[in-house]
Amino acid sequence: KAALTERTARRWLEGRMARSHCPHGSDPKPPDKPARDNRVEIVASGKTQRLGKGGTLASRQAIIHSLTHIENWAVDLSWDIIARFGGARNMPREFFDDFVRVAQEEGKHFSLLNKRLEAMGSHYGAFSAHDGLWESATASADMLEARLAVEHCVHEARGLDVLPQTIARLRSGGDAESADLLSDIIYPEEISHCAAGLRWFKFLHEGSSHDATVASFHSIVRAHFYGLLKPPFNDEARALAGFTSEWYLPLSMPTPKLQQSASE
Repeated sequence: KAALTERTARRWLEGRMARSHCPHGSDPKPPDKPARDNRVEIVASGKTQRLGKGGTLASRQAIIHSLTHIENWAVDLSWDIIARFGGARNMPREFFDDFVRVAQEEGKHFSLLNKRLEAMGSHYGAFSAHDGLWESATASADMLEARLAVEHCVHEARGLDVLPQTIARLRSGGDAESADLLSDIIYPEEISHCAAGLRWFKFLHEGSSHDATVASFHSIVRAHFYGLLKPPFNDEARALAGFTSEWYLPLSMPTPKLQQSASE
């Protein structure tokens, strides 16, 4: 899948694919769920193995495996937003450019992490994983605004929050190679992925004021994301993506209605 993504992305980005979608709404409907092999056991989110803090080889393998799995699902999400919404919402070619590039980079991340995992004496499929990313994608399958807000802003930004600690734990555990891979390649590119999600959410609200667009973002996330956003937040990395605090801080606090319900 990563290799096919790379080939397809190169063709698109080099201008060797002239048309982004079929005219007159004749694109085939994307599947509800991408085809998957059975190499990874999928379990409920609370049933996966604990990752640990990187102090042992087994813990570092589990951490890299978890990241490898996330990147695998991220490839699917990148192509799905193109196939599900690009033609249906008559998005401009630049939308396709952005998410083809995201798919290409997520595929590269998967390949690099998978190679690193094997160098550590493990393999993709050695640990179980959960399907949380795709479950939330299913909940936004009918609304591009929700898909952008939840998957490509909230989830992407959460990755930015936790990566610095992950890098520090790997480095402290003596795995400088994995730490460098995350800090030098994956981390900066994930900032650009969050930026793409926010850019196209704003595009869909052209003509609205900034405050109205932010309010719409809050409303959509509250409707499609379970629970509150959890600090601490990586404010610096989020700001580099244009995802400044007014977008997410209110989502970390209960609304007055929720506070009233909790007190009853």
